[in-house]
Amino acid sequence: MCGKGAFSFVKVRYNRAMSLNFNFLSLHPDAFGLDISDLSVKAAQLKKSKGGFFLSSFGEFPIASGIIERGQIKKEEELAEILKGVRSKIRGESIKTPYVVASLPEEQAFLQIVQLPRMSSQDLESAVRFEAENYVPYSLDTMEIDFEQVVPVVDHLNHTDVLLAALPKATVESYVAALKAAGLIPLALEIESLAVTRALILRETAPVPVLVVDLGATRTSFIVFAGYSLRFTASIAVSSLRFTQSISESLNIEFQEAESLKIQYGLEDPSGVLGKRVFEALVPPLTDLVEQIKKHINYYESHAGHEHLEHPVSTIQKIILCGGGANLKGIAQFLVGELRKEVGIGNPWVNILPTSLKKLPPISFAESLRYTTAFGLALRAAKTYDKSPSPKS
Repeated sequence: MCGKGAFSFVKVRYNRAMSLNFNFLSLHPDAFGLDISDLSVKAAQLKKSKGGFFLSSFGEFPIASGIIERGQIKKEEELAEILKGVRSKIRGESIKTPYVVASLPEEQAFLQIVQLPRMSSQDLESAVRFEAENYVPYSLDTMEIDFEQVVPVVDHLNHTDVLLAALPKATVESYVAALKAAGLIPLALEIESLAVTRALILRETAPVPVLVVDLGATRTSFIVFAGYSLRFTASIAVSSLRFTQSISESLNIEFQEAESLKIQYGLEDPSGVLGKRVFEALVPPLTDLVEQIKKHINYYESHAGHEHLEHPVSTIQKIILCGGGANLKGIAQFLVGELRKEVGIGNPWVNILPTSLKKLPPISFAESLRYTTAFGLALRAAKTYDKSPSPKS
C-alpha cells in the first residue's frame, strides 16, 4: 500500500474492512494520539485554542513485560485489554472519540530517501513500488509500503526525492487488530520518528541537519531531520533502564533504589561519595551512547547527498534530546563535553502552545518529555496543525 502526503499504514485497510470511505475520513473526526511502546501506552488529545492548542487529555498506562517485545506484539488480547481502559482512565477531559492516530515501532521499520526522475503524481506511486525492490531488504509481498514526497527547501529541476517507509505486514496487522479489539478506530498508524520530529522541530522546518536522540525506557532512537523532512533513523539498545541497571549492578542494590539514586544524583554531583559512585556507574553505558552517536553521525554525514537546503550543510549542527532519559541530570552537559557539539533538551510543546502563554500546561516539562511521541501523534490527530511554510523556489 502506497500513499501520498503524510504516512498512513491503515486508511486503505479500514476503508475496506469497515466500509468507511475517504469522504467520511475527510470530515476529520475528533481523534487522539496513542503511543504504544514495549512497556507503556501514552495517550494525548489536543484541542484548538487561540494561537495554538491546549492539552485536554493525557495519560500513561504500564504494559507488563512480555506483552510487546522489540515492537512485536506477543500477547494481543492482553494489550487490547490495556487499550480498552485508556479513554476511561485518562487524566483531564474524558476522551469520547474512538478515533486514534497510533504509533508503529521504530525498530520494525525501514526508512530510506529515494531519488526518482520527475514524473506525474499518477506515475509516482507505481515508480516508488518498483524502486522499493532495490532498497527494502525483504520480500515486498511481506511488507506494507508507504511514502511521502520530500519537499526541497531550494528547488531542483531534474528529480524528485521521496521518503520510503516499509514495515512487516504482520506487525501492522497485529497493531490494527489490537486497536480494533479495544474498540478503537485508527485514522492512521505512523512510525514513531515521524511523530517525534513533528513534536520537536519548530514548524517542522530545520534549515540545517539536526540529530534527535530519543532516550526511551528500552532503547534509544537516532533521528536526523533536515529541511522539511526526516532523513535517517536508527535504534540502539542503550536505554534509560540500562542506566538504572548499571547503577544497580555497580552498587549491588535493588533496581528501585538504583532508579531513585539515578534521579537524585544523575551526572551533576560527583563530589560526594554516593554521587561519585552513581556517576562512575553511569559512565560505561553513557560511553557506549557517545560512541554510538559518533558512529551514526559519521555514517549520516558520509552518506548525506542532496538535502537541497538553502545553506547546504551536510554536518550535524545540533543534537536535541527527548524521551524520559533526557531527564537524567547533567546529560546534556556531559554530551557537550564528549561530542563538542551543541546539545539541548527538546521542547515537546514548541508546536502546541501559543507564544504568549497565559495558562500553565497540566503536566510538568520533565514529564512531558516522556510524551514527545504522543504529542506528535496528537498534533496529527488535531488535523488543523499549521504546516511548514511553502518552500522557496
